[in-house]
Amino acid sequence: MAKFRKAFPFTKKWLDDRLAISTLERVLSTEYWIPKNINFLWAMGMVLAILFGILLISGIFLLMYYKPDTKLAFDSVNYTIMTEVQYGWLWRHMHGVAASVVFLIIYIHMFTGIYYGSYKKGREMIWISGMLLFVTFSAEAFSGYMLPWGQMSYWAGMVITNLFEGFSPDVLGGALNAPGLVEWIRGDFVPGDAFLTRFFALHVLIIPLAILGIIVLHFGALRIPHVNNQDGEEIDFDAESKKYLAGDTKNAKVIRFKWDFLSKDIFVVGVFMVFYFYLVFYHYEFALDPVNFDPANGLKTPPHIYPEWYFLWSYEILRPFPKDPGLLAFIFAQGIFFMLPFLDRSPNVAPASRRGLFKIWFWVLLIDMIVLSVMGKVPPIGVFTKIGFVAAIVFIALWVILPIITLIEKKIKE
Repeated sequence: MAKFRKAFPFTKKWLDDRLAISTLERVLSTEYWIPKNINFLWAMGMVLAILFGILLISGIFLLMYYKPDTKLAFDSVNYTIMTEVQYGWLWRHMHGVAASVVFLIIYIHMFTGIYYGSYKKGREMIWISGMLLFVTFSAEAFSGYMLPWGQMSYWAGMVITNLFEGFSPDVLGGALNAPGLVEWIRGDFVPGDAFLTRFFALHVLIIPLAILGIIVLHFGALRIPHVNNQDGEEIDFDAESKKYLAGDTKNAKVIRFKWDFLSKDIFVVGVFMVFYFYLVFYHYEFALDPVNFDPANGLKTPPHIYPEWYFLWSYEILRPFPKDPGLLAFIFAQGIFFMLPFLDRSPNVAPASRRGLFKIWFWVLLIDMIVLSVMGKVPPIGVFTKIGFVAAIVFIALWVILPIITLIEKKIKE
């Protein structure tokens, strides 16, 4: 047990003796080393943290007036919050825009990691925990989309829960039957009060707690292998940090997280906040679907049901196929990114621009996901159906050939 020679007053020293605050600060900031050769894309993690904070704070204010009841939810959002609560419109715009823009930053963050190989050489848990955050943010966004209880909320909930019909008794060994599983999720035969209150509980408590826990895991996973750099260079952080602490900051290949790198983060966050509040005040409508301003009506199906833009690519992978193959393709699309560190068989940790066939694979994947997103928004008629089908096949094929082209890269390297 630690020995305390004197009961200090409630100061930093008093807390430090009991919580090791200075040690924690040293480990997480003042002696947490970041490579010098990185660019603004490495600040996306801080932008995501700020956005998550905005979502939490704005969500708390919205929670004060929201009614999780099918008869009251629509009016509580579109009338009470928007017109009767002072600055309620602002909090809703901030929440809605942040919920949409957070996925733009997530995709930038994710493809930056793929481009620079930030999932390799002992960084597998950084990637896996990051993908867990992507899944939990997706679940949080979907559950939040249900809460306004507009037309698209109702019918998107109907379509997504219908996917669970694909888990037939044969698949689950007779343990569950499909209708029972769907009804259990909805709490009824169709989305109603039970459905809304369940997704309300998920959105405001259960999923945010999961996100907080995974954020801790993600930052913990970053601590040991450190972040990657633009060149994929293997840096001896112990040796380079000694140079820095000895005063040779010019030749050291690392900088402190606090305040050296953090100042760059703050600059990027500042630029982003200008963009964010520009959207909040002038173009918030992109985050609020016009169809969802009609109250939910189970007897009137919208002519074209589609999810929010950040789900369109995976929705389009599901749509062109028959029911069961489509469900398998959808599950494949959601899970395959987790396997990237194990499918990439090359030992090279380098930007995609220096990796031959992988560079082509990367850009084809990015373009294909953009095509899938565009096709997911348009009605599945005519040539759009064929383009969506081809794009879905290309997505699956890209992941099938990834181990092959990276094995070829391995042989060339040797």
